[in-house]
Amino acid sequence: MPEAVLPETRNALAVAIFEAYDRYDALGLGELVRHGEVTPGELLDTALARVAARDGSLGAVVTSMEAQARAQIAAGVGDGPFAGVPFLLKDLMSAYAGVPMSFGSAYLKTYVPRYDAECVRRWRRAGLVMFGKTNAPEFGLVPATEPAAFPPTRNPWNPARTAGGSSGGSAAAVAAGYAPMASASDGGGSIRIPAACCGLVGLKPTRGRNPLGPVVTDPWMGFAVEHVVTRTVRDTAAALDATAGADPGAPYEVPPPLRPFLAETHASAGRLRVAVLRTPAMAPAYDPAVVRALDRTIALLESLGHELVDVRLPIDPPAFIGAMLTMVAAETAADIDAFARELGRQPKRPDLEVGTRGLRKIGRTLCALDLSNAVRTLRAHARAIGDFMVPYDVLLAPTLAKPPLPLRSLHPAGVEALVLEVLNSLPLLTKLFVRAGGLAATAAKIYAYIDGAPLANATGAPAISLPLQWSDDGLPLGMMFTARFGDEAVLIRLAAQLEAATPWFDRRPPLA
Repeated sequence: MPEAVLPETRNALAVAIFEAYDRYDALGLGELVRHGEVTPGELLDTALARVAARDGSLGAVVTSMEAQARAQIAAGVGDGPFAGVPFLLKDLMSAYAGVPMSFGSAYLKTYVPRYDAECVRRWRRAGLVMFGKTNAPEFGLVPATEPAAFPPTRNPWNPARTAGGSSGGSAAAVAAGYAPMASASDGGGSIRIPAACCGLVGLKPTRGRNPLGPVVTDPWMGFAVEHVVTRTVRDTAAALDATAGADPGAPYEVPPPLRPFLAETHASAGRLRVAVLRTPAMAPAYDPAVVRALDRTIALLESLGHELVDVRLPIDPPAFIGAMLTMVAAETAADIDAFARELGRQPKRPDLEVGTRGLRKIGRTLCALDLSNAVRTLRAHARAIGDFMVPYDVLLAPTLAKPPLPLRSLHPAGVEALVLEVLNSLPLLTKLFVRAGGLAATAAKIYAYIDGAPLANATGAPAISLPLQWSDDGLPLGMMFTARFGDEAVLIRLAAQLEAATPWFDRRPPLA
């Protein structure tokens, strides 16, 4: 994105604030505030007006934080890079003391954390004004934001399609112009998937790069991380500068970068050796629209002077999927047990969706050996992929094997819903079902969509989805680049080069 051109007078911008808001990314709006061209209150009023005008048809925001935002502005937003810029928090992991955090679940609609997550503290120090919570699927378990507890989040590019998940509310809100940036988290693609669906930049940082404390320690056994979704590469980089670094007690610590990540947006990408997945990692096949998009991306990279090599990943898809779902089931059961202790009551049947209840039942039925074997399988895959990546700078693959799916495509239905209900009632059958491979089979349609997105969660390596392509019917088709562990810098340099070569900032969905 070009550097911001400041309006001639503050009054002119105040009059045209609704039009001007879309012309700037988060850093650009912060620059306007620093120059006195607009106030944080005017930006907040604009953001709130956008939500009021558009969210009835989009379903992205589930909790207003207007009072907290106005109190933050009154107390002063500081002089950070994003001072005064409106920002939304995902209603999952991003705890804000005194504000409900439901995790997309009816069971937790009354849960109010008494602490701020460390990332929230750092976003506040950077000057971001947090004015609402965004929709998420229950416990972040599926790549579509359609929880039973709230209306579904629709895709601003086509409201009949999913905005992705689990950070679908954040991605839809940014794409629709509520805010230039919003928080997101990623345990199996949940930053990159909605970024791909909504035409945004979505970086999953290296495991341990961003803090998760002070209460959360190691969600999903190291798979889950927090960051943001944005409209520009420089916002993604600057946001990482604002939050990176371990907090006290963190189980992982990544060596600090050689220079600020924002500086990488101005550095040469050089000539990179790019491994290309023309064959899906775990999905049966890529959709033809995705194949065409991948071909165009390969041609673009070649035109920029990069070396591309077709590869296949050294993975066993059924083993990986079964192991990951075993881990997620165990973690889901443990999460719900922890909330039951916090709330002082166990969930009743209507409190949880059928899929969540099924995963919890599986997690409570498995034994310690099942979990240990699953973790060993995941770590073995991480080792194999890490060794495979040594000769390459980045790995290119479509973020998703298909364009954004129609709403409710991933909801349990028919036989699948019946199986989940039976499992919820018969623990012995649950164990037999898992040992027979039924868990992986049940998730087949999810992996046919998200393909290899969770692999970077297993390895802990950074991966970024970029809005480089669109389908013939106008749907975003994200392209994903994965680097070696700890090397966000190469992703940011390459992303900035691609953003300059094929600018996407001015592409807006119909709803915006």
